[in-house]
Amino acid sequence: MGPYRLITRLDPPRTVLPCRRFVARTEDGEHTVLLSTPLPGADPARFAAEADAARYLLGSWIAPVTRVAGPGEAPWYASPYVPALPLPVALAVHGGPLPEPTVRAVGATLAEALAAAHGQGLTHAGVSPAAVLLTADGPRLTCFGAVRATSADGEPRTGLPGLDPGALAPEQASGGRPRPPGDIFALGAVLAYAATGHTVPERDELPAALRPVIASCLARDPADRPTAAGLTTALAPPTTHGTVLNSAGSLLAPGWLPGRVVAALARQSSELLAAELPVPARV
Repeated sequence: MGPYRLITRLDPPRTVLPCRRFVARTEDGEHTVLLSTPLPGADPARFAAEADAARYLLGSWIAPVTRVAGPGEAPWYASPYVPALPLPVALAVHGGPLPEPTVRAVGATLAEALAAAHGQGLTHAGVSPAAVLLTADGPRLTCFGAVRATSADGEPRTGLPGLDPGALAPEQASGGRPRPPGDIFALGAVLAYAATGHTVPERDELPAALRPVIASCLARDPADRPTAAGLTTALAPPTTHGTVLNSAGSLLAPGWLPGRVVAALARQSSELLAAELPVPARV
């Protein structure tokens, strides 16, 4: 696909996701990337346009779009590869919901990423558990084929291909176009998933210390949800001296990821380093 040859698919079968992701490598073996493509049946022209727009998204916790398909190619876009596990895979590896410090770190960093996107006038509109990748140095928000400009026309965009229904804000489910508060609702669903194993838990299933902040994200009225910047601060661990958080990166102290997840990242790295691309057939 383009200058890349696929090595493996990143996501397990039946993953709920608005795009398909592969690990790919240039034929000379010099560059390994995360390659995203539209789902079967998706509008390729829209995917290509939105992927191109995503190149302008900047932020520490956003997987950058560094290359897109050229004219006449099937749509795809590439991001630099680092060993990463989709959030659902991380829960499976860990054997259940993630510890509270991990959930706080994931939430605060992703809120910081969304604050950067919202500050650029963009709504992601595809935030879901599988759109979140966990790496050793922090989460990454991916699947920018779903990015929407908040100044776009009024065309409803419900039922995005592959979007987890539990992460869809009520106003979008009823026909409204994506807005930043919808991203906050989706992030609340992601945090609920990380803390309980599913996106629509009963309130009592949520850890007591995280219940108020997650519940505020999942408020039905968009006006009752926090902003992305406010959510970053709200997810900082409580201290006796009050909360001061200059960057969500401060929550990524050694041990922020469970040991089994760290081990799985190391295995992925060694397996991909050893992977050999098939030799092209001679014509």
